[in-house]
Amino acid sequence: MELTTVWFVLIAVLWTGYFVLEGFDFGVGILLPLLGGDEAERRVIVKTIGPVWDGNEVWLLVAGGATFAAFPEWYATLFSGFYLPLFLILLALIVRGVALEYRNKSDSTRGWDRAFFWGSLGPAFLWGVAFANIVRGVPLDADHEFTGNLLTLLNPFALLGGAVTLALFTLHGAIFLALRTSGELREGAVRIARTLAPVTMLVMIAFLITLDGGKPVWWAAVVMAGTGLAAALVATLRGRDGWAFTASALAVVAFTAALFTGLWPNVLPALDPAHSLTVTNAASSPYTLTVMTWVAAIFTPVVLAYQAWTYWVFRRRLTGAPDVPVGPPNPGPSALTPANGG
Repeated sequence: MELTTVWFVLIAVLWTGYFVLEGFDFGVGILLPLLGGDEAERRVIVKTIGPVWDGNEVWLLVAGGATFAAFPEWYATLFSGFYLPLFLILLALIVRGVALEYRNKSDSTRGWDRAFFWGSLGPAFLWGVAFANIVRGVPLDADHEFTGNLLTLLNPFALLGGAVTLALFTLHGAIFLALRTSGELREGAVRIARTLAPVTMLVMIAFLITLDGGKPVWWAAVVMAGTGLAAALVATLRGRDGWAFTASALAVVAFTAALFTGLWPNVLPALDPAHSLTVTNAASSPYTLTVMTWVAAIFTPVVLAYQAWTYWVFRRRLTGAPDVPVGPPNPGPSALTPANGG
């Protein structure tokens, strides 16, 4: 396998990991005002992602860095042409991070909770808009420079893509909250998941069929995405929260795989196919890709092992203690009470 193909696959894996892990973070933030009836419940909701949200964002940084190093032409065209949407995503992520850190240090948390909500909803929608444009194709000239504007990116297909990621991540977050909480919080999360799953399936299948990647592997990814959502709904109805989350994660993986398999061998298609960026004309030199491959082979397993250990440590369900404030991600037994269930 050529190194350009290897790095296209690795970048797809990095984006998949980001959407699976950060996806439920976004969903938790979106659901905060819907499920958090009082401050104690909102604290518990925030605690569910407290130990992991910042580690989940590292996947985005690595995906961006890998794109810059492996396919610099792709990176340059993408970040210049999509400058405003990507800037808005970055701004929303900053606002969300500040809200999560400072809500514990303020007498009133309402403003920070609103910032957390909008800082989660914005990227959940805009990532779908961005990737819908990437796989559909954008106007590029012979120098691979973007010739459109913001309205070019806000086309109906892209807005449908935004609706898909917004619904998918919200569902993923609801199932995650059902897995990580108990009592009324879990019941509320289950109700939202049951309602949202069929809607998510409809909009996602409509988007993917409109995309029509055509390849057999693409159709396999589409079937897997639909199957994952159906399995998540069935498992939720049966109260099998662990299996529901696994199926939801599988749906996110399959959806992302469908995007990248539909994209290959392009990395950024142009409306005029002669001007498209491909894995060949956008790649770095073979020497650069070789060095990157060795570095990735050495350090990637270490990072994956560490993050897996983090999730294992913070795997228990949570219930809230109203008189205990939310602190940094190191909750003690007085702040969290393990509850039965799986």
